[in-house]
Amino acid sequence: MFVLNGALFGIWASRVPAVAEKIGLSHTELGILLLALAAGAVCSFPIAGKAVDRVGAVKVTKLIAVAYPVSLILMSLAPTYATLGATLFLFGAAHGAMDVAMNSWGAEVERRVGRRMMSSFHAMWSLGAGLGALSGYVAVQLGAGLFSHFLISSALISAVTLYAAHIPWVSQSIVQTDAPVFAFPSGILVLVGVLAFCAALGEGAVADWGAVYLRDVVGTSESTAALGYTVFSAAMVVIRLLGDRITTHLGPVVAARFGGAFALAGVVCVILTAPVEVVLFGFALMGIGYAVIMPLAFSRAANDPTIPAGQAISSVATLGYGGMLLGPPVIGFVAGLSTLPVAFGLLAALAGVIIFVAGSLR
Repeated sequence: MFVLNGALFGIWASRVPAVAEKIGLSHTELGILLLALAAGAVCSFPIAGKAVDRVGAVKVTKLIAVAYPVSLILMSLAPTYATLGATLFLFGAAHGAMDVAMNSWGAEVERRVGRRMMSSFHAMWSLGAGLGALSGYVAVQLGAGLFSHFLISSALISAVTLYAAHIPWVSQSIVQTDAPVFAFPSGILVLVGVLAFCAALGEGAVADWGAVYLRDVVGTSESTAALGYTVFSAAMVVIRLLGDRITTHLGPVVAARFGGAFALAGVVCVILTAPVEVVLFGFALMGIGYAVIMPLAFSRAANDPTIPAGQAISSVATLGYGGMLLGPPVIGFVAGLSTLPVAFGLLAALAGVIIFVAGSLR
């Protein structure tokens, strides 16, 4: 399910330019539409969390896994700005709801098996996103249109992953008739949410500004600039595959503090405006540092002793996605007032916050 969720998002991300060209969108209009996607995700979190607690994570995950590719296909058929915005909202809602449900299911697996697995699950999301992006490259090379690409690729990945997910697993459900649909994280989960917020803001900043930083500040070529997010993502996948062993050996608190330290060191390498090799090394260190934070935050939320798993994960996810959404505009705003290296310096402060609040994962 993590592979499916990542792959469908990667398929969409790989064809954003084609979607914008089809409707004739300006950069401003595209930015507003991307906010519709994010709004759909954030709105779905509390609803999905309540559904997980009432019905069970497995049923909710599989149900959304069927609806999610449909929303992707509908996007390729949208003829106007308004209809594209509506389908993007649905796509974001399906993506976000499935995120909450599958993380809840992953936490159940961890408890049943008796060992940490969440980091590996998130590595599978990254793998799926890469496969989805690769399908976009192939589609462009073959001259495939949006509809045929979205239909064929989503059908193939859905068939394989839904077949693999057809296992006899029964989730526990908790009926809470008086529970609110949305509950902001409380108690120690506030700090867990802050942890997720800091890591997600860093991820979003690197994704949207890494290439710009390399081109405008370091002075690299366009092709070299693309390597920034590439090395960041590659480092993140590798560490997420090893993350469960690391966390089991060190414990979640120490693992998160090491993550914050690596992220801090990476930011320092980047803002020194050293040779491009050092800056790329800095992005790799940042990928290493952020890799384990979100899996640890979701795992801690799902195992909270006082709040049901679905509600806890949805509240932490809201803060996490808030960080990912705020990251790019905050970096841009600060860079406009000063410089891009100064803006990236904010990420160093947030890495320090990760180190400071890591105790909330205990």
